[in-house]
Amino acid sequence: MKRLIFLLMISGVVQAQQAANKLGDGPWTYTTSERNTRIKVSVVTKGLSHPWSMVWLPNGDMLVTERSGRLRIIRNGVLDPEPIAGVPKVQAGGTSGLLDIALHPKFAANGLVYLAYNTSKPKPAGATGSVYSTALARGRFDGKALLDVKEIFVAEPFVDLSGGDASRILFAPDGTLFMASSHHRDEKGPQDPMNDVGKILRLNDDGTIPKDNPFVGKAGYRPEIYSIGHRTVMGLTFHPTTGALWEDENGPQGGDEVNIIKPGKNYGWPLVTYGHDYDGTPLNERETRPDTVLPTVFWVPSVTVSGIAFYTGDRLPSWKNNLFVGSMTVGRIGGTGHLERIVFNEKGEQRRESLLVDLHQRIRDVRQGPDGLIYLLTDEDPGALLKIEPGQ
Repeated sequence: MKRLIFLLMISGVVQAQQAANKLGDGPWTYTTSERNTRIKVSVVTKGLSHPWSMVWLPNGDMLVTERSGRLRIIRNGVLDPEPIAGVPKVQAGGTSGLLDIALHPKFAANGLVYLAYNTSKPKPAGATGSVYSTALARGRFDGKALLDVKEIFVAEPFVDLSGGDASRILFAPDGTLFMASSHHRDEKGPQDPMNDVGKILRLNDDGTIPKDNPFVGKAGYRPEIYSIGHRTVMGLTFHPTTGALWEDENGPQGGDEVNIIKPGKNYGWPLVTYGHDYDGTPLNERETRPDTVLPTVFWVPSVTVSGIAFYTGDRLPSWKNNLFVGSMTVGRIGGTGHLERIVFNEKGEQRRESLLVDLHQRIRDVRQGPDGLIYLLTDEDPGALLKIEPGQ
């Protein structure tokens, strides 16, 4: 009887949590702290399944990745029920699957679309199970399907461990491509210079290695590595005035970070962190090291950071150059996802504001659209595409 009562209590908690996370139809209006800026948040479309990333085509259509391995298209705010054909096979399950998407800088001429995803292969003969890695593929989008899809880079080595899966890709002004590789809960890989695990990599647009990468020609280092010591990189963006590469990454329980990425630098994981391990061990007691870079922003407890973007538009002028970071949970408590807004001046961080807390949504990605508005993807099933615009 006691066990039955316990199970009923757990079921009730789960049902209550699911009800709390259910997104209404909106719109919602808010008065935010920055000069009493009023915003309106509306649903562009629902019906996505754990969406991960989005990008706009030149004609205004949107491509959206779903973690299960599907690529969707939204035309004039309407989600096409049929997925885009031609997506490579991905290793989906848990946190792994189809992740980021980017367009080639000359997409209008060549139609090239890039996808980052988790892949797997069987263990060597005589062993059971699979090993995992992070891969990059590109294909030509003809408006209906991806054609001539080719896997152009796979992070080495494939590893036994899974979890901690994430990857972001971002084209630089010089045409090279930054790619973050999953750390797979591997405690040694992020500090191993002969290992792509837990790194930010820099590649040419065909997957080859740029000759000016920081470790090219240096013995004991993989030449594709740009920076080391990362955990779960969830966002990459460029600062609107300095042009510096910024990223955010998940810590364990606490220690989520925003970092300014410099070539060849070590960002500490797992030797330096402000977080606690999942068993409660206070990892922040580890001493800082002179050969590692401390974060520009960090969170304790964790907010489970996700997508990252600087706002550079004119539609929300009081938010100009503010940094926006998605949050999926606070302190590993369900229904606490939201959007973080961070204000900087020339000296550093000034203040933070948590937005859309009452929607109880896991915010997976944050992007500025070509219309100067802010768009969000909710990591739910069903998930939604949200739009933030000026309020009345």
